[in-house]
Amino acid sequence: MERKRIHPDGPEFSRLITGVWRWKELSTSAIERLIHQSVDAGITTFDHADIYGDYSCEEQFGAVLKGDPSVRKKIQLVTKCGIKLLSGKRPQHRVKHYDTSREHIVASVEQSLKNLNTDYLDLLLLHRPDPLMHTEEVAEAFGLLKQNGKVLHFGVSNFTSTQFDMLQSYVHDPLVTNQVELSLFQHQALFDGTVDTLMKHRVSSMAWSPLGGGKFFSSSGGDDAVNIPLEKMASQYKCSVSQLLLAWLLRHPSGIFPILGTTNPDRIAEGAGAINIELDRQDWFEMLKVVTGHDVA
Repeated sequence: MERKRIHPDGPEFSRLITGVWRWKELSTSAIERLIHQSVDAGITTFDHADIYGDYSCEEQFGAVLKGDPSVRKKIQLVTKCGIKLLSGKRPQHRVKHYDTSREHIVASVEQSLKNLNTDYLDLLLLHRPDPLMHTEEVAEAFGLLKQNGKVLHFGVSNFTSTQFDMLQSYVHDPLVTNQVELSLFQHQALFDGTVDTLMKHRVSSMAWSPLGGGKFFSSSGGDDAVNIPLEKMASQYKCSVSQLLLAWLLRHPSGIFPILGTTNPDRIAEGAGAINIELDRQDWFEMLKVVTGHDVA
């Protein structure tokens, strides 16, 4: 598996990342299997958020690290903060809202470190842009966490290009990524300036839902107008449609890091194989045409 820096001054991650947001219902043994399957496939980076699994996924993952501390040395941990859900575990929340205050960012990191049974995070992301964000407080929180060795790098998630630029102007260290929804089916970020801004800053994006949720090519409700051409092309490349969709993202010169959101160990191994597919330029545009229904201008 290829490893690459997500930013020239940022962390080195596996080019594909394992996301844990669907792992809530899994047993500790199942989570352990998924972790080891990922690492064995060369996928060493794991994407978390404090809210995943109704505030439970970090702790479940941490139970595996507690049982085998040697695993931590082999992996990189990403987590997010800033969303406050309505939850029985958070009775003080009256409404779903955002909180990017200095106090909350620091407290959230402290809780994530405890949950994950680790002394540091490789990367912390602000989960959503907060209209009440005080940028000076964010900068102070980031500086304090880095100074204390609790977070090595910082970034954002779901920010527009202008929001990214604005926050970067206040934060001393580089924001090393913007995690956005990005796939063949949701490709707006490639054309609306989001990825262009990241490239300007020498930043690679992390792509959540890189397979478009799977509904476009599933046997239980996909669109045949999309399915059939993609299946034909996948056959030509001797790969699965899932691998082809990942290869479409990996082909982009910005160096996108797709996040695999699966609970199936076999899917992790399958996804890892996408790194070896060299997608032809014309096939890239043919795939885009399949989902848009027209040629580029």
